[in-house]
Amino acid sequence: MKINYVTISREYGSGGREVGRKLADKLGIPLYDKEIIEQTAFKTGFAEDYVKKQGEYASARNWIEYSFSARNSYGMSPEDYLWAKQREVILDLVAKGPCVIVGRCADYILRDRTDVLNVFIHADLEKRKYRITEIYKEPENTDKMLKDMDKKRKFNYRYYTEQEWGKCQNYDLTLDSGSLGIDHCVDIIYHICQDDEVEKTPKPAEE
Repeated sequence: MKINYVTISREYGSGGREVGRKLADKLGIPLYDKEIIEQTAFKTGFAEDYVKKQGEYASARNWIEYSFSARNSYGMSPEDYLWAKQREVILDLVAKGPCVIVGRCADYILRDRTDVLNVFIHADLEKRKYRITEIYKEPENTDKMLKDMDKKRKFNYRYYTEQEWGKCQNYDLTLDSGSLGIDHCVDIIYHICQDDEVEKTPKPAEE
């Protein structure tokens, strides 16, 4: 298997976490999602709930405001410290062997590897609204929630990677879970991982 690692980035409510879980089960490799939160909390001393939210979602209303968060005498904000430790955790987990990683800018953190498949899962608004109300059991005011969650992920991703979250050129594969279905998305990714002819080459350095 040329592809040893799969990163799953996703729109909120698209079912990307479920895709990751089912894919890891099918490949017989670990899924790292909650483990990243737990280990980052241990390394930083932050509460798991803080790590869960702040490790992937910007708290500010825009990325410029986010860049001016309070900093300590070393010029590092709590968010920067969290990012650094979360990155360490991801690299430590990857060193253990093949795995699937959900979110946490893992696609960017592993950008220099050629055995990683970076996937973005998305779906239309109505399909995502259905999932978060019927499956996640979130409040019914879903339009604002969906926009806010995706916006916060976008700000966080842009600040730490200088790339655009969700832009198809930044991923190897983008899949619409709303039209394809969760299981079909899993099957597509699985078959790519099993194809011995698939071998990525490093992306050219940006000028």
